[in-house]
Amino acid sequence: MPIVAQSTETTDWVSRFADEVIEESERRAPGAKTSGAGAPVVVVASGLSPSGPIHLGNLREVMTPHLVADEIRRRGHQVRHLISWDDYDRYRKVPAGVPGVDESWAEHIGKPLTSVPAPKGSPHPNWAEHFKAAMVESLAELGVEFDGISQTQQYTSGAYREQILHAMKHRGDIDAILAQYRTKKAPAKKQQQKPVDEAELEAAEGSGAAAEDDGSSGSAGYFPYKPYCGNCEKDLTTVTSYDDDSTELTYSCTACGFSETVRLSEFNRGKLVWKVDWPMRWAYEGVIFEPSGVDHSSPGSSFQVGGQIVGIFGGKQPIGPMYAFVGISGMAKMSSSKGGVPTPADALKIMEPQLLRWLYARRRPNQSFKIAFDQEIQRLYDEWDRLDAKVADGSALPADAAAHSRAVRTASGELPRTPRPLPYRTLASVADITAGHEDQALRILSDLDPANPLGSLDEARPRYDKAEAWINTHVPADQRTIVRDEPDAELLKSLDEQAQQSLRLLLDGLAANWSLDGLTHLVYGVPKVQAGFSADATPKELPPEIKAAQRSFFALLYQLLVSRDTGPRLPTLLLAVGQERVRALLGD
Repeated sequence: MPIVAQSTETTDWVSRFADEVIEESERRAPGAKTSGAGAPVVVVASGLSPSGPIHLGNLREVMTPHLVADEIRRRGHQVRHLISWDDYDRYRKVPAGVPGVDESWAEHIGKPLTSVPAPKGSPHPNWAEHFKAAMVESLAELGVEFDGISQTQQYTSGAYREQILHAMKHRGDIDAILAQYRTKKAPAKKQQQKPVDEAELEAAEGSGAAAEDDGSSGSAGYFPYKPYCGNCEKDLTTVTSYDDDSTELTYSCTACGFSETVRLSEFNRGKLVWKVDWPMRWAYEGVIFEPSGVDHSSPGSSFQVGGQIVGIFGGKQPIGPMYAFVGISGMAKMSSSKGGVPTPADALKIMEPQLLRWLYARRRPNQSFKIAFDQEIQRLYDEWDRLDAKVADGSALPADAAAHSRAVRTASGELPRTPRPLPYRTLASVADITAGHEDQALRILSDLDPANPLGSLDEARPRYDKAEAWINTHVPADQRTIVRDEPDAELLKSLDEQAQQSLRLLLDGLAANWSLDGLTHLVYGVPKVQAGFSADATPKELPPEIKAAQRSFFALLYQLLVSRDTGPRLPTLLLAVGQERVRALLGD
């Protein structure tokens, strides 16, 4: 009978996939225990190509199996999360917007990523290691445990030699499977089926004149293996002959004209083409769970074809949920071939790991979502803090509580968190107004709750640092807050009696209400009192024109304090400016 320890969190997508993976593991090893010493290890996998900056869309390739693996780990099972670094892929193009890289890198197109120089000034030995390093650092901050596998190391060490020879021996069977999906040339001008993801595109461009996305084919027949040239190191090669008995393989390079004959049983400078390489790895590693992007899910794509080819290697296709794209507020679909795409490291500069984990945990893999680098980040943080409070008081819905749990901790323990998680929008406003003066920031933040002031700015870190980084890197200079040095005498002189009275009511209440809650009550209450209502009157008790009066009052205060019609939340702004300066600027 299968040993499946059901999680109490049965309403979220992670738990459902964990159930399926454990059940599949049991099916593959009938009668074997799935937990405890000596139990089979459940293998989940991700694949990342360090062909350029590894962006936040690629992170979903890692976070989906990570969350599932972590849930399985929480249930007491042994899990191995593999990340295959596809660093033996060809260098396909020079990505735009990479510092330290110019057009001279185009001469390396066609070489393995690990044979391409790193950008100028990088401490890393090659292109692949440069981009892997940033991702590894981000994954550590996110609490992602994994075993990294370099495909360069695997191929050049001969680890896959038997699999390569097996693929070559069964190349006819592989070719027959691929032939079912190849688009035949039509007499019309319609294009043939294009490669549908970057890995397949790389395979297509790497197959020489044939331009197939599934291996070399020509007068000598189909071959699922592509050597890197022994002279120029590029993969613009064509296999011209192969002998199964001796494993002698002859190839020629269209880039430099070099040709040689090698024994494939001793040769380690080449790789299986993508559509064969991926299912080979499923079998080799015993992968049970690996998601794939929507690019992989169309007919004839890598995942679909791999499901048939994996059987040639004696393996089974993993459970493979499709995951949707991840966008950025204000930006189109991300592509690593374009410059300036935000990476996990970019996101972690402005948001805590818990928030970033939560964004991936709360949405099912097939649901797209956006990560905010604009003002929307403040709303996301407000939503997160409300959830945090609901979890604390037990009122959160089960699925929401599960997503929260996956965001703040892993099976290994809690992620480091901010001791005093003050509202992000407040921290951003304070960082904006104080412009790096930490003593001023501490003064203002201590005034937020005078009964429980901050002892040091460290209590608000790292959230404060993230908010400050957001202000400094994502808020345009013309939207930054600059408090006036002198009162606007002309504006003060032009005010009518009602406007003057509103300022007097505010100034008279400053001392008694000098806290975030007190000032919030005060600034919203002034227009109510002027209209003859109580400062405590609720919106339902007030006529619609009160809202208009509040907006006019707020605009007046912004003009007198920062010479604009809008700005940070007024209570925070008042605290930041300080009582004495507020009084001077408001004409007291």
